[in-house]
This record gives sequence, C-alpha cells and structure tokens, in this order.
Amino acid sequence: MISIIIPVYNAEPYLSACIDSIIAQITGEPIQIILVDDRSTDNSVAIAQSYAKRHAEDPRRQVILITQPHSGQSAARNTGLRRATGEYIAFVDADDRLAPDWCERHKKALGKADYVQSGYRRTKDADEKGWWVGRRHLPRNRFQFTSPCMRLYRREIFEKNRLYFPEGMIYEDVLFSVNLWLTDARCHIIRYAGYLYTRNPESTTSRPHIKAQQHILQLLHRRMHGESLRNRLIIFYTILRLEGHFIKP
Repeated sequence: MISIIIPVYNAEPYLSACIDSIIAQITGEPIQIILVDDRSTDNSVAIAQSYAKRHAEDPRRQVILITQPHSGQSAARNTGLRRATGEYIAFVDADDRLAPDWCERHKKALGKADYVQSGYRRTKDADEKGWWVGRRHLPRNRFQFTSPCMRLYRREIFEKNRLYFPEGMIYEDVLFSVNLWLTDARCHIIRYAGYLYTRNPESTTSRPHIKAQQHILQLLHRRMHGESLRNRLIIFYTILRLEGHFIKP
C-alpha cells in the first residue's frame, strides 16, 4: 500500500481536485490517503469529511481524516507519518495535484532504491484544464529540489534514520531534505514531471520571510561543523541554491 500524506489548512478552493487526482491513480496498489487538518477555518474539514465518509470501506482508496490543533505543516506531516501504514510514503500539498500515472511511474522506478525523485510542472491556479500545463522542471541530481513532494519513499527509511520534519519554523522541508541526503538512502531519479504544482498566493512561502531565510541559512552553516567532506559539500550546495532562490526578484 502507498500512504499519501496531505497537510490541510484553509485549502477549500483546491482540496477536492487534489484528493480526486489521487483517487484517480491508475496504479494497482491500494492507496491510503491521510488528510491532516491543521485547524482550518474554512470548509476544508467538511470537504475532507465527505471523502472520508465516502471511502471509509473502500479497500483500494482509503481516506482518513485527522484533526490537530493549529501546529503548522511540519507537525501535520509528522502526524500523518505516525498514522501511515503503507509500505511506501508520499507527500502532496493540498493545493497541488498528481498526474494519473504518478504512483505507477514511481513504484515501477523504485527497484532497489530507497526513494524515487522526479520533477513537476507549475500552473497558476488549480482551475486550469488538463494536466500538462506549464514548463517541466526535471531533476538533474537528487539535491536539486528540497520539497518532500515529487518523491516516493520506502517507509522503512523514516524509521531506520529517524527522519521527521522539524516543527515550529518555515522552510522546514529544507532541513528534512538535507537530513535525507546525509543518510545512506539510495535514490533513483526519473525524468518525469507528473506533480502539478499550484502557485498559491496564500501559501506560507509565497511571500518573503527574511528572518526565516536568514535562520535556515544559519542552521545549515552550523550543520556543516563536524561533518564529513561529502556531507559538507551537500550542505554547501544546498546553501548556494537557497541563496540564489531567496534573492530572485
């Protein structure tokens, strides 16, 4: 089974399309969809409840709704990880979607690897028709994208390496990805862009957070101390990419 974890916070305009895209996966594997609501104030919970009720007894597409006090996206992902029972794990943001063959392509590509890294396409909003909207962004190496999405993981690498999402901060996905890269987890890269990323103007990282940017860069610089040359190079590469991303107009 594939467990797909979706943090939900005020995602009413996008949530149904997100869930529908996962239910519509053509894979033969059963999928466990874990919706973790972070105390939304819109109709996100009602939407999630309707899907959980509709698929409560569905052996192929189980939908689980978990509610938690407002604690942030990292806490929601950690909550989903604790509840997940699938052999494989994926993360999808509530305002994004998956192409119908996303699970199938990643599962076939996994082989002996611990996780598969793919790419994405960007769209302006969640209402555009058709999956193939926007330019493809394909991975050139495993260290290119810091988002935990666009990957299919074996669940065991979370347990083996005690991987989790740092809570109470912005850009926590950077630290998660760096921690993943510093393990001995084997990665397989596929040149495929089946993750449809929505540019949501209300999302946390759609606006500049100067102090948070400085904080994450400081954490990464401190993380380099005492690491091997290989690990220092990985962290330094991440710092360079982040600095370039943060100063973009």
